[in-house]
Amino acid sequence: MTVGDVRRLFDYGYWANGRLFEVMSQLSADEFTRRVGGSYGSLRDALVHMLNAEWGWLDRCGGHRRGQALDPASFPTLESIAATWRTVEGHLRAFLSGLADSDLAREVEFTNPRGERRSMAMGELLQHAANHGVHHRGQVTLLLRMLGRTPGNIDLLIFDVERRAARQE
Repeated sequence: MTVGDVRRLFDYGYWANGRLFEVMSQLSADEFTRRVGGSYGSLRDALVHMLNAEWGWLDRCGGHRRGQALDPASFPTLESIAATWRTVEGHLRAFLSGLADSDLAREVEFTNPRGERRSMAMGELLQHAANHGVHHRGQVTLLLRMLGRTPGNIDLLIFDVERRAARQE
């Protein structure tokens, strides 16, 4: 795994988030916070969980500190989440730009939610953070469908096809 590989995964995640944010921007405030199901209940709560986790893993790997876990109640609107996510994206991109491929093998110690101490390679943790977003974007897509919205195809393949086409223009 290279830093370029990790960057691609996060580039894809930010692209997919943008696609979902476009659809969610059409929702009413009630629809955005309504408990409709899934692991976190509402679109807002799922997004805050994703953002919180991404920033938390960045923090654990030595990037910008997150501080306390993010509280969904502090994010009443999609724009409040999107604004914070743009900040985290900047932190993550700055962090990745300072890494060499060899840094990805560095062991990172952390405590899991059960209080157990763990240690894993930074590359594995960053890959996990990016993949965690993929998992929850699938849930967000289902919640949007339950609210009668069609988010379109946000698969990695579509991202790669669009990125390749943009480079050829």
